[in-house]
Amino acid sequence: MEARSAAVLTMPRRARNLLEAEVKATKTGNGTATEGIAEVEAYLAKVPEPARGTLGKIRATIRSVVPTEAAECLSYGMPAFRYKGALVAYAAFKGHCSFFPMQASLIDEMKEELKGYRTSKGTLQFAVDKPLPSTLVKKMVKARIAENERRKAQ
Repeated sequence: MEARSAAVLTMPRRARNLLEAEVKATKTGNGTATEGIAEVEAYLAKVPEPARGTLGKIRATIRSVVPTEAAECLSYGMPAFRYKGALVAYAAFKGHCSFFPMQASLIDEMKEELKGYRTSKGTLQFAVDKPLPSTLVKKMVKARIAENERRKAQ
């Protein structure tokens, strides 16, 4: 086991778990695509139904539009996609599922289309048994791809 600094040991448990998850995700980001997919599948295997099926549909929709160079990984302990930087993430929680476009302004830009969903600064929440419409997910993912490509071109 790796030695932990005194600062990490004095952190609250939740903060420490998030930090350790991010360290693991960072290591995964430098690993193979297979490792990232395996970690995402392990995450999904632990999610109870109906949320597992809902997240599976979200994942399939995202996979249908991301470039082949995009990678799946865990980020902050949640399944995520990376393409020229962080792209999107999704996760299951006790009473809802969330989609994270990793660009808070996108939620503001799509405010009209997101009526009926609970939103906050960078999170779109939806029912565990009702996936987001695939057209909405595709539109958000394509917007994020365009943003990352634009940013990398500068």
